[in-house]
Formats: sequence, structure tokens, C-alpha cells
Amino acid sequence: MRILIADDHALFRESLKSLLQARSYEVVGEARNGREAVELAHRHKPDVVLMDLAMPELDGLAATKLIAADLTTVKIVVLTASDDDQNLFEAIKAGAQGYLLKNLEAAEFFAQLEGLSRGEPAITPSLARKLMRELAKPAATREDPDALTERELDVLRCLVEGVTSNRKLAHRLGVSENTVKFHVRNILDKLHLHNRAQVVAFALRHRIVEPPKG
Repeated sequence: MRILIADDHALFRESLKSLLQARSYEVVGEARNGREAVELAHRHKPDVVLMDLAMPELDGLAATKLIAADLTTVKIVVLTASDDDQNLFEAIKAGAQGYLLKNLEAAEFFAQLEGLSRGEPAITPSLARKLMRELAKPAATREDPDALTERELDVLRCLVEGVTSNRKLAHRLGVSENTVKFHVRNILDKLHLHNRAQVVAFALRHRIVEPPKG
């Protein structure tokens, strides 16, 4: 199994790499942030990406969604210290095929990796129960999946103003182009549209954002 590690803590990356190599896993790369994770995933096409959530430049959720959309054969397992329910739900929705906590015992961690190689999700029973409870809720009680976030609305305002290239959007918003791509992809998915021109027309028609003055 070829593995890419994405975590902003060098000591954790080195420790995890040593642990994996001791069990004959091949570590093909190490990413210090989400942007590097996306780049290295495209370059090496690993079997598995072990993805931290809280990383600079591009967070783990954004990186997960970008990799899952472009590299369908790459399995992404979130490996994090966060046991927040919302992070768990968002990671699975973003395309992760597992969610493991960093306080997991080594034996259980490797058992989950082995299960992943057999096509099983890498998730502990307690977190699986959380997912089942969330899925069991009536649809009306769940958060609206099509509601645009404030940051997505910022991107939408820029598009309506005529700022349409990833480079110009990134400059205007002070973020990376990968982050822009992530937000635009989310907007298209949520509005069920296919391109940026449709997004602008839809936003103006439905008054999602105000048209530019003048």
C-alpha cells in the first residue's frame, strides 16, 4: 500500500512515517498543508492519503474534496485529533473513506488500514454509530446542504462583479487558487449548475447577491 501523509506537524509526520515503514507500508510523500497534499496526490497517485484537518493554506476538508473529485481511485482517510461530530460528517460528505482519531492504538490503526485495502471504510465503531444517528435523523432536521456559506457568497459576489478567473478571485479574496476552485466547485454543486456563467445568471435572477452598482 502506497501512502501519502498530510499533516502540518513535522514530528507527527516523521513518527507516523517510521511506524508505517516498520510495517512495510510505502510512504510516497509528506505534505505540510492541504495545498501540498493536493499537489502530491496528483503527482504520486497514492493508494491512501492520511489527511489531517487543521492545516494552513488549504485545510483538510477542502483538500479532501479536491482530491476525491479528481482522483477517484485514491482513498482518503482523515487522521485527526478532532472528535467533533460536524467535522466527521463534513469529511465523509467531502469524499473521505475513513475518519480516525490520533489517539487510536497502533494495532487498531493498522487493522483499519487493512480493512481499507479490502474495501471497508476506515472508521471505529463509536464514530460509525455517530454517522448512523445522523443519517437516521429526519431530513427536515438536518442543516440545509444547499445553503451557501459566507465565503461562498463572497466568491459569488466577485463572480457577479465580473471577477471570474481563479487567479483574480484568489487575489481579491486573499486565498490560494486551490481554495477558490474548492469554493466554486461547492457553489456549482449546491446550485446544481454547470459553469460560472450559469452561476452569475442564477444569482442575479434569484437575487442571491445584489447586482453591481452602475
